[in-house]
Amino acid sequence: MAEKKEGIMETVKTVFWALIIAGVFRTLFFQPFWIPTGSMKDTLLIGDFLFVNKMAYGYSQYSCPFAMCPISGRILGSEPEVGDVVVFRHPTLGTDYVKRLIGKPGDKIQVTDGVLSINGEEATQVPDGTYEEIYQSQGRFGTLPICINGAVGQGGTCVKEKFVETLPNGVSHSILNAGNGRLDNTNVFTVPEGHYFFMGDNRDNSTDSRVSQRANGVGFVSEEYLLGRVDRVIFSSAGKRLLFFWDWRGDRFFKKVD
Repeated sequence: MAEKKEGIMETVKTVFWALIIAGVFRTLFFQPFWIPTGSMKDTLLIGDFLFVNKMAYGYSQYSCPFAMCPISGRILGSEPEVGDVVVFRHPTLGTDYVKRLIGKPGDKIQVTDGVLSINGEEATQVPDGTYEEIYQSQGRFGTLPICINGAVGQGGTCVKEKFVETLPNGVSHSILNAGNGRLDNTNVFTVPEGHYFFMGDNRDNSTDSRVSQRANGVGFVSEEYLLGRVDRVIFSSAGKRLLFFWDWRGDRFFKKVD
């Protein structure tokens, strides 16, 4: 009886320390994140599961373990680079967003007829076919996609133009276009010191730094709100339930994020 009791206690201790180690690992190094919206299609899809690399840029007051970090600034990390896919805390809404980093402190950002310019240099766009999806409510917010093929009925095929965009620093990635949208022409944004400018790859379905925080947009994001970089999709499911294995996207498992 005593041996059985000791065996149970050893099991409890093992589970306890395993949970502690897993919690510390999550706190220090990686944070799980599910993609809830289509603003980063087709780089990231609704239902993609990934880990945020919290060590990429060091720690901020929002990602630091045990509140050991300074009130502002970062420690231990490298400088974020234009083209990185980043998870950050929305400065006013308090929720986590994922977007592509487009502008660093001091950069001048403008969009003209859907073409991005950074410090006066255009990001080239090369046509790459089309992207098709079902026209229906998507994600936990139930948003509808914008289509370039006009009015599409529920359940119809929604088409977008697809391009490979190359940023001035040489980073190439996919973007989607659904025609002339309200954010396809902007004024020049000058990124303040200590802040960053973000845009979604699904350009006409993304409320990002092109929209001010007063209008529920992202606006300029202060560096302390950056949580980490996205490097790879770990798992992906197009279904509403994780156990619906027939909806798993096997081709996206462990897919590198460009």
